Parts: sequence; C-alpha cells; structure tokens
Amino acid sequence: MSRGKSIHALIILMFTQFISGGVTNTKGIVLDQVEQDLGLDMSQFGLVVFIFQLGFTLASVLIGYYTDKKGLRIMTIIGSIIMGLGFLGTGLAPNITFFLGFYMIVGFGLGSLGVASNAIVPAAYPDRQNKMFNLAMGVYGLGMVVFPQFLNYLFQFASWRYFYIGIAASLVAVIIYITSVHFPSGKAEKIDLKAFIPMLKDAQFVFLMFFLIFEVSAEVSFMNFFPSYLKSLDLGGISTAAKEDMVATILSLFSVFFMAGRLAIAYLTNWINERIILITFSAGSLLMVGISFLFANDFPYLFSGAGLFFSTLFPTATAFGTQLSKTGGSALGLIYIASGIGGGIAGYIVGLASEMFGQAGGFSIVLIFLLLMLVTTFFMNSKKSSQLKES
Repeated sequence: MSRGKSIHALIILMFTQFISGGVTNTKGIVLDQVEQDLGLDMSQFGLVVFIFQLGFTLASVLIGYYTDKKGLRIMTIIGSIIMGLGFLGTGLAPNITFFLGFYMIVGFGLGSLGVASNAIVPAAYPDRQNKMFNLAMGVYGLGMVVFPQFLNYLFQFASWRYFYIGIAASLVAVIIYITSVHFPSGKAEKIDLKAFIPMLKDAQFVFLMFFLIFEVSAEVSFMNFFPSYLKSLDLGGISTAAKEDMVATILSLFSVFFMAGRLAIAYLTNWINERIILITFSAGSLLMVGISFLFANDFPYLFSGAGLFFSTLFPTATAFGTQLSKTGGSALGLIYIASGIGGGIAGYIVGLASEMFGQAGGFSIVLIFLLLMLVTTFFMNSKKSSQLKES
C-alpha cells in the first residue's frame, strides 16, 4: 500500500478515536446540561443512555457485515454521515422525543465509525497492527482527558447544543477529506451467525457474556451518572460552578488512569493469565469505588482512581473471549451484544433508581454491578472451555 494511503488512513483513524473517546467520556456531563435545558427526569436520563447503547450495539453487529461487502471508504463515509446527522439532530432537538430519537442515531454512528476505524489498521498497517492499535488507544484516551476540560470551559458561556452541532460540522470535513484522497480498502472481521451456537453452548463463553454485561453496566453507570451524583452532594457547601469544575477534573484524572491502565495491560498479559487479571482488577474496581463512595463528601477525587481498574477489564475480557472461538469476528459479535445489553439495562435501572431513591441511591447500584462482575470472574477459566477441548 502506498505511503499516502496509509497517512490518510492514519489521520482519519486518529480523528475518529479522539472524537469517540471524548464523546464517550462526556455523555454524563452533556446529559446533565440537557437535563436542565429540556427538563429530563432521572428515569428519562436512563432511557437516553439505553437508547444510545442500543444504537451503538446495532451498529457494532451490522456495520462489520457491510464493511466487508461495500468497502472501508464507503462505510467510513456512511458512519460519519449517520453520526453527523445524529449530533446535528440532538443539538437542534426542541424536546425530549426528538432528542431520544437522534441520540440513538448518535450511538449508531459512533458504533459504525468504531467498526470502520478498527478495520483501517489491518488494511493500512498490516505489519504494525499492535503498534497502531496502541497509538489509536492512546489518542482515544487523550480525547477522554481533554473533552471534560473543554466542555467545562465551553459551558461557562455557551449551550451544550453548540458542542454537538460543532461535532456535526467537523464530520462534514471528515467526509470531504475521505472522498478527496486515496483511501485503503479493508474488511471488518466477519460474523458467522452459525458460530454463535457452539459459543452459547460453552459455559465459559456464557460466563464471559455475564461478566461483560455487569462490567459494561458498571462502567456506563459510572461515566453517565457520576456528574449528576457528585453535584447532588454537599461537598462542604461549595458552589454549583465549583462542583462542575470538580466533575471535569475528576473525569480527566479518571481518564489518565484509564489510559495508563490500557497501555500497561498489553505488557501484563505477557506474564499474567487473563483470569488472574480479571479477578484482581474486578476486586480493585469494587474496592476503589466502594471506598470512594464512603468518603465521597470528604475525598471525592478518590473516584478518579477507579479508571485504573476499569481500564483493563474490557480488553482483557475480549481477549479471553476471542481465544475461546475459532471465529474471532463472531466472538466479537457476541461480545458487542453482551456489552450493549449491559450498557442499555444499566442506564435504565440506574435512572429509575435515581428517580425513586435519589442520586446517591441510584449511583450506589454501580457497586452491585461490580460485585456481580467479581463473582462471575471466579467461574471463568479458559481451560474448561468446551470449544477448546473439541479443537
């Protein structure tokens, strides 16, 4: 492949990862603003999270198939168009109904770009895949760190609507760029629905799916509901503006720990079994969030340390799952489905609980998800997989 195509692919990959990381880490901050503007109650807040995850999951499963059929350039453009329309629609939404509809489109678009951008690496850098995936992961983390601080500054003088409309405008530039340069052809990993049957019959893969449901439930609940929860605390009587500054700083610090953990896990797996990593970091997540919850009013910055423990769980679980199956694309398909179920039900459950028992009561459900996740890890052992025994 020509050097020019590789550079163009790298530019698109880095941009989409930066945007994806930033948007993912700031949904809670933005939704907190939307809550004030459009009058969301907490149950509707949870429904928004559910809608987003549903769109993201559908895209993750479907877009890989069409990327394989239609090509990388076309599907990257389509993903950008979908996400751009979603952000434009949410930015202009006059009421909750329109916001919900377009937010699902945002989720679908973000999932589409995620699949397409992951297909860029093996197509453009077949001999340097690990290095480029690590670089993409670093840029994703950079977006997670930068966006909370940027939004905290922006919201001092501008509405959340300008943020979403601005992202939509930037995606127009992405589409123009992709259509005007040489771009690599690539394919996403295929999903074979028939391969789902032996995986679902394998107790180890079922345990993995439950682990992912609880893990993503905890992570999505934390990221989306933490801003509202922290602002509901007294925190020594500080102002709302000071609380918003604190939320942005904690989420940025969380992301620094998250990024450091993701980079470290690549080296840890060379010496430590995935099962040990999952048990250790699941326990660490539960302890870190539990201790932070107990001392939230006095030491709220403790919550940022949870990023280190959350960071390793999803990629390690993904590696655990793909080694259980001969068809990596199909394994990823089920992993996306389990993740989508977790993210969707978490938003709805925590939203309802927050409406019924207050912000602290709703947010405490994160601890239940983390406990269930930890319990599940004790049943996970790849050596007991029926698929591996057959092979």
